[in-house]
Amino acid sequence: MKPTVSIPRPDADLVIGSRGSALALWQAEWVKAQLEEAVPTRRIAIQVIKTTGDAILDAPLAQIGGKGVFTKEIEEALLAGVVDIAVHSLKDLPTRLPEGLVLGCVTRREDVRDALVAREGIQSLDDLPPKAVIGTSSLRRQAQLLARRPDLRLVDLRGNVGTRLQRLTEGHYDAIILAAAGLARLGFEAHIVQRIPTDVMLPAVGQGALGIEVREQDAATRAAVQVLAHQATWQACEAERAFLHGLGGGCQVPIAAHAVVDNEGRLRLRGLVARVDGTCVVQDELTGDARFAEDIGKELAERVLRQGGAELLAELDVRPH
Repeated sequence: MKPTVSIPRPDADLVIGSRGSALALWQAEWVKAQLEEAVPTRRIAIQVIKTTGDAILDAPLAQIGGKGVFTKEIEEALLAGVVDIAVHSLKDLPTRLPEGLVLGCVTRREDVRDALVAREGIQSLDDLPPKAVIGTSSLRRQAQLLARRPDLRLVDLRGNVGTRLQRLTEGHYDAIILAAAGLARLGFEAHIVQRIPTDVMLPAVGQGALGIEVREQDAATRAAVQVLAHQATWQACEAERAFLHGLGGGCQVPIAAHAVVDNEGRLRLRGLVARVDGTCVVQDELTGDARFAEDIGKELAERVLRQGGAELLAELDVRPH
């Protein structure tokens, strides 16, 4: 990636790059507060950067280029030295990073589950009436919902969290599904009527965690961000991202994965790939030593491919790595 950035660097020792959405700024402010507490003598600033995804926020994500549209401009600023740290919702960060950039650390994961927000009278997925209208921007959620309830009407839902909640209030949907972690971070936790169990709906890869991206050669910043690191979350997300990478997918493909590391260092990874209409879901799970998280993710991807995932991906013209 050749950086072409005209934004001036703020006058600070450490600059955090962030999108300008309310959720992105909450995340950046949280990272800033953690770093300031760890190193109070450092001057830390936040630089807001508008991404391609922000400019076309109302378009379906599967049609605008996938995860990278929310990270490209921030990564260019990082490579150009305008910012030193990029804070991402890890589920938005592609598994392949530009040359010269690395994932410095992953923060402790918040609630990984998807959340149901619904009109009055609906308290769970089981309460949804026949042919209920559900708003979601995620093919992953759509496929899993339709596999469970093929009668549901899935309608694309875009915009920031506040806009999505407003659309529900205006009666455009019977319910919408959002990430529980994002709702909690923005103070909208009271709107959640059900935190959907992961055995009902597997989450997106990396959901609930923040990824801190830095320059590969910036040893000082790589060391500084370790105060934010959480080892078990890193291992879980490493397995999930290896699974996603092995399938060659992104936001254009219904892929889901969730890994958990227990107190004995054992990692359990569940993953799936599905047809968008929910008529075919291929899923499996694998358990192993968390020290080999990446290998577990790769192996599970290979197993899912052998069990029919390759045919599903071929339908979508996606080539596994």
